[in-house]
Amino acid sequence: MEIGRHIDALERAGLDLVDAAEKAGFDAPVPTCPEWTVRELVQHVGYVHRWAAAYVRDGRTRILTDDEEAEAVGPFPADPALLDWFQAGHTALVDTLRAAPADTPCWHFLPAESPLAFWARRQAHETTIHRADLEGAVGDIAGVDADLGLDGIDELLMGFYGTRGRRLRAETPCTLSVHAVDGAGADGPHAWTVTMTPAGATITRGSTPGADCTLRGPASALYLALWNRRPTADLDVQGNGSVLSLWRERATIRWT
Repeated sequence: MEIGRHIDALERAGLDLVDAAEKAGFDAPVPTCPEWTVRELVQHVGYVHRWAAAYVRDGRTRILTDDEEAEAVGPFPADPALLDWFQAGHTALVDTLRAAPADTPCWHFLPAESPLAFWARRQAHETTIHRADLEGAVGDIAGVDADLGLDGIDELLMGFYGTRGRRLRAETPCTLSVHAVDGAGADGPHAWTVTMTPAGATITRGSTPGADCTLRGPASALYLALWNRRPTADLDVQGNGSVLSLWRERATIRWT
């Protein structure tokens, strides 16, 4: 996906996140993030938006210190001002990304075509997944366009677990193959293979014959399922279902 489309997705997700938070109320629990209330999740995403914007806006090429990060984000406001605070940070991030030159140099933490491409993509998916979390606090979680789903699967598998595969271990080596059945007009891969071993995981694009478990479905559903934001009962699971269960148990991305 192009940078502009990621920014558009970020903008839409932020607006939908606010709508879901208003409907749920700040004290509501978030089923997909059981350690957080709606209030805490809004605070988290607002924090991340300000943190991300600081790198792009200032062309920051090294990681912020704790004091610099605190200054960039500022304190959390009281409840009556929380959604206004969130929207201000969200708008500032969108505007910063749209205004930044394509060759902006800044720190980033996953492989990307450019630092700007990284931040636009990462914040689009950060906000989309947490939009899903807040919708889950109200009722049904909306899906995403097939191309955004495909892109998000690729970021999760090739970005996060392509660089941090040691965290995804299996006592007995096994393979999980993931196939999106839609999005034919979208650029990029539609299939991936996750190989888990006692030493960690390796991820490749494309399918592998003879995988221990194969997961097929629409890109939107796969995206949310691989992020553990929806169940997999209605998806096509072939082979050893315990391999998929192992993924859902151990594939977690946490803010640290």
